[in-house]
Amino acid sequence: MNPSDQPRAVAALLPAAPLQDHPGGDSRGVLNVVGVHLYLERDGRVLLGLRHPDSAFAARTHHFLAGHCERESAVACLVREAEEEAGLGIDPAYVELVHLVHVVHGPGDRPRMQLVFRARAWTGTPEVREPDRCLSWDWWPADALPDRVVPYTRAAIEGIRAGRLYTELGW
Repeated sequence: MNPSDQPRAVAALLPAAPLQDHPGGDSRGVLNVVGVHLYLERDGRVLLGLRHPDSAFAARTHHFLAGHCERESAVACLVREAEEEAGLGIDPAYVELVHLVHVVHGPGDRPRMQLVFRARAWTGTPEVREPDRCLSWDWWPADALPDRVVPYTRAAIEGIRAGRLYTELGW
């Protein structure tokens, strides 16, 4: 096992954390999961990946290149995930926060802060590097996205195009 894969493998074995994380079970202490997403736009088209049919999350649905922070800054996570998932080189100097989606998927689910960063420049051509998670990377017209897009991904793209920085979903 590659050392960088170890946190994912361990996380997959652990049960989902209960909603009450605060010492003593106080529900005020529910921790939010932090997700980091890459918004790449080229010639009016947005890069989205088609999730694998066996994915635990959003199977057969289009989504940003994304990951969860693993004891690292959000931008460091973005740079790491871009390389791991698609072979893209991102220089942190060319990254800017363009949208935040605060989402809860359903009753009892952990709230999530989804940070969406734009890279103004990158190196490489998107290639599938994790075929068990993503089937393809494709550029979609921002105003004609595929039918099956993760709802908060669609909301973020719409927010970015409208010049809004923040969206809430599911509350």
